[in-house]
Amino acid sequence: MKDRPFALIGVNSDRDLEAIREIVKEKNLNWRSFQNQPEGATMAISKHWAVEGWPTLIVLDEELRIRHRSHNGQAASDLAVKLVEELEKKSARKD
Repeated sequence: MKDRPFALIGVNSDRDLEAIREIVKEKNLNWRSFQNQPEGATMAISKHWAVEGWPTLIVLDEELRIRHRSHNGQAASDLAVKLVEELEKKSARKD
């Protein structure tokens, strides 16, 4: 979905930042990934977002409302594609 109004963001539960960096490099991951609860954080991202298991996929719309939360990657992908298409259509009508 390159060059489309879409962002993929990861949250990892690993505590070893160096190990995470190695995995990102090894797997050539090209999206931003945040540590679940970095040192000094008052609350873990997973707690704030009510994550009950890994991986949990959360799809937000353009107003940052949660539209999907599950462990089903295909359902999350399908909805993300649909939302991006709707956003592109809405943007095209404004032009």
